[in-house]
Amino acid sequence: MTTRHSGTVFIVDDDDDFRDSMQWLLESDDLSVQSFSSARDFLSNYKGEKGCMLLDVRMPEINGLALQQIMLERDIRLPIVVLSGHGDIPMAVTAMKNGAIDFLEKPFDDEVLIPLVQTALGKATEMFADQQQQEQVRTLYESLSRREKEVMALVVTGKANREVAEELGISPKTVEVHRSRVMSKMRAESLPELVKQAAQVIL
Repeated sequence: MTTRHSGTVFIVDDDDDFRDSMQWLLESDDLSVQSFSSARDFLSNYKGEKGCMLLDVRMPEINGLALQQIMLERDIRLPIVVLSGHGDIPMAVTAMKNGAIDFLEKPFDDEVLIPLVQTALGKATEMFADQQQQEQVRTLYESLSRREKEVMALVVTGKANREVAEELGISPKTVEVHRSRVMSKMRAESLPELVKQAAQVIL
């Protein structure tokens, strides 16, 4: 039995009949669906909801590959299942290389779609949790003072308190105090954990 996951399925396809058919099929399985006839329509209406996307690669104006690139640039994180006609397989393969999780060649068996969508929604849940965790780390980092950020940047490179003190022109005791505050404010229980956090916020 397929595990059920929550989230919205975004269908982006310029074929009205196909789009309506997919929406009916997915909604009949109690899935939340939003459908769009173009990439521009999707970009104008997407509000950051968790979900996945069924994306036709061949569309007028902005095709599926171009939309995928725009989503990357705008940090829109949706697992994408690419929909392609027989002649569009090379485009679908390119989309897979660019991060799409799977592709379906039209026409396809309806029974294949639901499990694939559930897999994509499961991936979306993981991505959404990761994104929330990264946002929390950024928020914690912004709570640090300028000096604490300086100390953190040096500590995560492996420098000892004495070396940090020499570089910043302060005493090792002061470094120790700042280091303790950094660990507390970042809610890091160990230096390796702080290093992982730093990788997300310090360029």
